[in-house]
Amino acid sequence: MTLLRVTPKRRYLVRFNPKRIPHLFTDVLVIGAGIAGLRAALAIDPKLNVVVATKSQVDLSNSSWAQGGIAGVFDPLDDFAHHTLDTIVAGKGMCHPDVVNMVVQEAPERIRELIGIGAVFDETDGAIALTQEGGHSHRRVVHALGDATGKEIMRALIAKAKATPNIEIWDDTFTIDLLTYDGECRGALMWNPAHGKTFVWAKQTILATGGAGRLFRETTNPNIATADGQAMAFRAGAEVRDLEFMQFHPTVLYIAGSSRHLISEAVRGEGGLLRDCNGYRFMQDYSPQLELAPRDEVSRAITRQMEKTRHHCVYLDVTHLDKQLIAERFPHIRKVCAGFGLDLTRDQIPVRPGAHYMVGGVTVDTHGRTSVPRLWAAGEATSTGLHGANRLASNSLLEGLVYGLRAGQMVSTLALEEPDRFSAWPVDVDSTVATETPTEELNLDDVINSLCSEMWRDVGIERHAQGLDSALQQVEFWDRYVGPLELTQIKGWELQNMLLVAQLIIRAAMQRTETRGVHTRSDFPATDPAQAEHIRLIASY
Repeated sequence: MTLLRVTPKRRYLVRFNPKRIPHLFTDVLVIGAGIAGLRAALAIDPKLNVVVATKSQVDLSNSSWAQGGIAGVFDPLDDFAHHTLDTIVAGKGMCHPDVVNMVVQEAPERIRELIGIGAVFDETDGAIALTQEGGHSHRRVVHALGDATGKEIMRALIAKAKATPNIEIWDDTFTIDLLTYDGECRGALMWNPAHGKTFVWAKQTILATGGAGRLFRETTNPNIATADGQAMAFRAGAEVRDLEFMQFHPTVLYIAGSSRHLISEAVRGEGGLLRDCNGYRFMQDYSPQLELAPRDEVSRAITRQMEKTRHHCVYLDVTHLDKQLIAERFPHIRKVCAGFGLDLTRDQIPVRPGAHYMVGGVTVDTHGRTSVPRLWAAGEATSTGLHGANRLASNSLLEGLVYGLRAGQMVSTLALEEPDRFSAWPVDVDSTVATETPTEELNLDDVINSLCSEMWRDVGIERHAQGLDSALQQVEFWDRYVGPLELTQIKGWELQNMLLVAQLIIRAAMQRTETRGVHTRSDFPATDPAQAEHIRLIASY
């Protein structure tokens, strides 16, 4: 394994005086309220107090945006071996087989648990309806509301969490940093508009903050996906790995001037065809699997076809499909497209790739344990070994369920064993001196937009040494004057997190001198068997 040491600009983003900040004590602190965070919270023993903190509203997580579905073996013609093999093949030599086997075999039970909680999945003749997506050899993707699976799963989990007496959900609460002492996580420093800064002390802390897609100009992610969890864990001393593996979704609705909307993989799974601006079905030139090739291959094919035709997008064609099928399977996508005057039964959908899912993240074991004692993690913020170098479609919600439950169970056991002896622990102090600068003197939006454009241009779907070197110099320059500032609002803290994680992504991408999975190096187009190892990063203070 390759280990890179990087020195952050500071340990904590803000200065604080423990004597002048309110203190709150809980048994378990869960940071993030997506599928992983809420599943973890629901696994905590009812005798323990749980605080779930989310920086936005509880129903606005990345999980809620998931369209396609959740993968699990339910088809009699399918089996665990097929699902395992498909995951490993998509992962391009970087999956941990034991992790894949564990997650795949738990999938049906975890999905049935969702049904028990109240989630309603689409059915055909009284049985769970299944669809097929790119990289899958069988129909095994369970879906809900046609193409709004995440929304339905989160509705059920949120309702269950709100009805659970020992769980308290804090909306609009930004986690600034994890609190550590003697190398152990003791809770977090949080901020919300009503109370300002607050110390939340916890016996055990679970990080489930989601992804980092907002680092890139073109992305399917909501505004909340600003790499906060990866950044705060790294500053606290946790190992992160495989950050060069950012997955770009091949089909994102591209309407100039509008926000980007995901066009689910399931559209191609049900027979949608990719055509270029000349009407040519080009996937036959890139993969024998055509439109059902894994996401990394389809994203590269689209990018190269756009270059060939010198056109800003390609087109997803479903005009040949049954109108009733389109109406039943893709009501959300149909509605979004209709808002731009597109009728899916007559018009082709303009699409291009966008940053979608962070494959790498905080390193965890099979129970969600990080390298920092008392700190656990689950979901997109982590690197579990399941996805390898390229996530198989619809394995992400599954991973969040499996690891959320496992982390919650382990944390529950440990917190029950620990006596209630809460007092204000001392915390590691930041040795750097912040420069107090009014936020209004810095145009945060301009720096964020410039950062996202730089990442898309030089650290996007295709990378090369010159572009990566240029990107690193530029991001380091921004970080030299933004990183040390004492900023006072969420957007500023998000920017500091984004700048840190951007540097980590670039350094990892520079280190991986090969093309593997979602990481494409035009100057190293071949896959090097000797590089089938993790690139690990830790903070050096």
